[in-house]
Amino acid sequence: MSRNDVTAWSRLGMPAFRRVQLGILVLALGLFASGCSPEDAREGAPAKPTIALVMKSLANEFFVTMADAAEAHQGGNEGRYDLIVNGIKNESDLAAQVALVEQMMGLGVDAIVIAPADSKALVPVLARARAAGIQVVNIDNRLDAEVLAEYNLAIPFIGPDNRKGARDVAEFVLGGLAPGANVVILEGVTSAHNAIERRRGFEDAIAATGANLLTKQSAAWDQTKAAEVTAAILVAHPETQVILAANDNMALGAASAVAFAGLEHDVAVVGFDNISAVHPLLEDGRIAATVEQYGDQFAVNGIELALDMIAGQAELSDRETPIVVVTAADLPPQEPAATTQ
Repeated sequence: MSRNDVTAWSRLGMPAFRRVQLGILVLALGLFASGCSPEDAREGAPAKPTIALVMKSLANEFFVTMADAAEAHQGGNEGRYDLIVNGIKNESDLAAQVALVEQMMGLGVDAIVIAPADSKALVPVLARARAAGIQVVNIDNRLDAEVLAEYNLAIPFIGPDNRKGARDVAEFVLGGLAPGANVVILEGVTSAHNAIERRRGFEDAIAATGANLLTKQSAAWDQTKAAEVTAAILVAHPETQVILAANDNMALGAASAVAFAGLEHDVAVVGFDNISAVHPLLEDGRIAATVEQYGDQFAVNGIELALDMIAGQAELSDRETPIVVVTAADLPPQEPAATTQ
């Protein structure tokens, strides 16, 4: 992947991103001419810090909402900090996200707030960022504790109890069915901590309700792949009664595959994230439930923590965020369509 392939996904846009790069280049040339080091420049730099928000796919509404909230927060706090928002094309493109972190290091940002695409693969580059004096906050998908320990890193995490959220939404659906209900699990990226925790939560609910797990397969958080995987599963297991999807994108894909399969019985589909795209399917019953994890506040809370860390005012402690099961009954009432005379 080229440098332009990665930077094209900056929410600043290519021209703005290049302007930042040009500014860094001019600064570097000035430092070279004056004999100053980058560290000297940092000491004499203005107090207003720059924070980089590095996310997973900006094709996913969940992360677009997160980015919008971060930009709105910065817009109301322009005097406190500058913000660079980036994301990768595909949630499984780990190399692209590593490259984004390296670019942010090259720009000399003061902090990186990251929703890592993988819980292990991002740790080495974040260790380099910390060694360079850049503060790091982990949001959404928790970094692997064992790998962090290998690098002697302490990085605070902001996010929900994914296992509990998955267990709650699965129990909501399975609780209305007789024991022995036939269940399928659609996993996210299998090396991601939140995918692992959600799978475990689903399995907890299956065990607690006496349901029957037919199969569990990864669709890597992707709607199209989920539709393909689900279609194949329904051919092999037409007795499927429940599909537990680890995010809403996969729930959307599963619901489309169920509709296409034309089974003679209903199949309950659940998701996780409560993106707006699932609301029509909640209303008409194609998706039974999802989980609200208030993702729009992940980035905002991460930025606030990063600012405190830059100022030396924060403890490196995790912060758990709330979750709630959402059904059609929880959606705001739709306004009646306007009529013309």
